[in-house]
Amino acid sequence: MTEHTTSHEGRQPTAARSHEPTRPRQQDADVAAAGAIPAPPPAPAVSPGRSEGDRLRFVGAATRRIARGIDLDEIVLGLCRATVPTFADAILVFLRDPLPVGDERPVVPFVLRLRRTDRLRLVDEEASDEQPEPLAAQLCEVASGGALAEVLRGVRPVFGDSAAARAALPELLGPDRTVPNGHRTILAPLRGRRRVIGAAVFVRRPDRSTFEPNDLLVAAQLATHTALGIDKAVLYGREAYIADELQRTMLPDSLPQPTGVKLASRYLPAAETARVGGDWYDAIPLPGSRVALVVGDVMGHSMTSAAIMGQLRTTAQTLAQLDLPPAEVLHHLDEQAQRLGSDRMATCLYAVYDPVAHRITIANAGHPPPVLLHLGGRAEVLVVPPGAPIGVGGVDFEAVELDAPAGATLLLYTDGLVESRLRDVWTGIEQLRERLAATAELTGPDHSPPLEALCDDVLDMLGPGDRDDDIALLAARFDGIAPSDVAYWFLDPEEQAPGRARRLVRRALERWGLEEMSDAVELLVSEVVTNAVRYAERPVTLRLLRTDVLRCEVGDDSPQLPRQRRARDTDEGGRGLFLVNRLARRWGATRLSTGKVVWFEIQVPAAPPE
Repeated sequence: MTEHTTSHEGRQPTAARSHEPTRPRQQDADVAAAGAIPAPPPAPAVSPGRSEGDRLRFVGAATRRIARGIDLDEIVLGLCRATVPTFADAILVFLRDPLPVGDERPVVPFVLRLRRTDRLRLVDEEASDEQPEPLAAQLCEVASGGALAEVLRGVRPVFGDSAAARAALPELLGPDRTVPNGHRTILAPLRGRRRVIGAAVFVRRPDRSTFEPNDLLVAAQLATHTALGIDKAVLYGREAYIADELQRTMLPDSLPQPTGVKLASRYLPAAETARVGGDWYDAIPLPGSRVALVVGDVMGHSMTSAAIMGQLRTTAQTLAQLDLPPAEVLHHLDEQAQRLGSDRMATCLYAVYDPVAHRITIANAGHPPPVLLHLGGRAEVLVVPPGAPIGVGGVDFEAVELDAPAGATLLLYTDGLVESRLRDVWTGIEQLRERLAATAELTGPDHSPPLEALCDDVLDMLGPGDRDDDIALLAARFDGIAPSDVAYWFLDPEEQAPGRARRLVRRALERWGLEEMSDAVELLVSEVVTNAVRYAERPVTLRLLRTDVLRCEVGDDSPQLPRQRRARDTDEGGRGLFLVNRLARRWGATRLSTGKVVWFEIQVPAAPPE
C-alpha cells in the first residue's frame, strides 16, 4: 500500500510550502480515472492555515449535525455530510457487527462491517489499470493483538502514514483493496461509553493540503460525538424494539371468529416517538355463542401504562371466562386497578353480544360511548350510563341492554379517535357519527359497508393535528343467528337423558335437512350428555345452533371441567371425550358461575350445486 510518507513532526507553516509544485491537471484526471475520487466542486476546507476560531466553529456545527440524528443511519450520514468535503474529500465508516447494546458482552470475534462510504472507491492494487468497481459492504475480523486492534485500543486518531496505520489499514480494508496512491488519511477509532464500536477513515486528495496535527484533534472530536450518538441510537433502537414487542404482545394477534358476528380492529400509536400506550381492545368468545367486546384506555404513554393495560386486559379475559355480567366485570377491574396503585386510572367499555337473542348488554367506566351504524345507514350514539373511570373505587357500574339488529355495526373506540387539541370529545363523536353515516350512503340502504374498509375510512377522518393520543378501534358487524337455526331443550339428570337427547337431535337434524350428520352428532351428544348427567343435580341444557357449522352445547351445574384421557383396555368408560376429539371439528369446555358448558362443532356439508 502506497501512502504519503512525509513526517508530521515539525511541519512548516502553510506559507512556507506555498511554492511546492502543484499537480498538473492531466495528472488529476489520471487519478480520477483510476477510481480515486470524482472531482467535486471547490469547497472551503478546514486547513492548517485557518484560525482556531474557524476550527471550533466547524467542530461545533459538525457535532450539532451529528447529534440531530436519532437512528443509526441518520448519525452516520450526519458524520459524512458534516465532514465531506469540508474536512475531508471522502470517508469510510466501519461499525462493530453486531453492535453491543448497553452493558451487553460484545460478540466474539470482534468484527467490523463497512457501514457507509462517501465519495471513495478503493482499488485493487494488482488491477489498478482496470475500471474500479464500487466498494461493496465488507467485513473485517479484528485479530486479537494485531495492528488494527492496537490502533483501536489506543483510541486516539492516527495519520495514515504512521507506522501503526500503515500496518492497520490493510487489515481494515482487506488484502486486495487500498486507498489510491497519494491520498492522505486519518484513521480514527470510534469509542462509545464502554468500548470501541468502530472506526472512521478520513481521506484527502493529493491536490489538497495535507492533514495537520490539529486535524487529529478535530477527527477525535468527530469520532467521539459520533460514537456517543451511535451508543444512544443503539439503545433507542433496543427500547423501540422492546416497545413494539410489548405493544404487540399486549394486543391480540388476531381476532376470533365467533358465530353470528364479524370483527375488525385497528391500533395506531400516538407517534413514532411514543410507540406504547395504554389503549387496548379485545374480543372474547363466551358460552352460548356470545362474545364479549372490550375497549379500554389507561392514562399515559409509557411502559408503565402498557404494563398496566396488559394486567387489566388479562384480568378482563379471566373475568369474562367466568361469564360475569358486564357491570360485575367492571367492578372487579376497578378493584384490580386499585391494587396496582392509587394513581392507576383507566376507562373501559365492556359489552356482551348475544347473536341468538339479538341483544347487547353494555357497561361503561368513563369511556366514550359506542356508535351503532344501522343497516339503513342511520348512525346513532348509544345512550350508555357513563360511569366513573376504573381505579376511582367505591363506584357502582350500571349496565344497559339494547337491541342489536342483524346487519348493524357497533363501533368501539378510544378517545384518541375523537379528541385532540383542535376539537373536544363531543365534537369528535359527532364527526365520527356523520362519517359513518356518509360511508353507509355509498353502499346503499340494503347493504352494510365492508368492515375492514369501514375501519380504514374512520381513521381517514383524522387530520394533521388530531394525533395527540394512541387509538384503539374495534368494529363488530352483527349477523345474528335466526330463531329457526336454534334448538333448545332441558333434560332431567336421569339415565334416560342420553337416549332422549339422541331422539331430539335426530328430529332437529331432519328438520334442517342434515340427516346425513345424524350418526356422528347423536354419538357425540350421547357421550357429552352422559358425562353431564353423571355429575349434575339440576336439569341439563342441550342446544343446537346451525350456521356454517353445527354447534352443540351441553350445560350442567357441576363446575368440574372434563379432561381427556386415554382409557385402558380394561376400563368400561373414559372414551367419550376421545371420540369427541376425533370426530368433532373443534370442542371445548368453559366454567361458568353456575356450572360449566361443554361444546363441540361439526362442519355442515356443503349444499350440492343446483
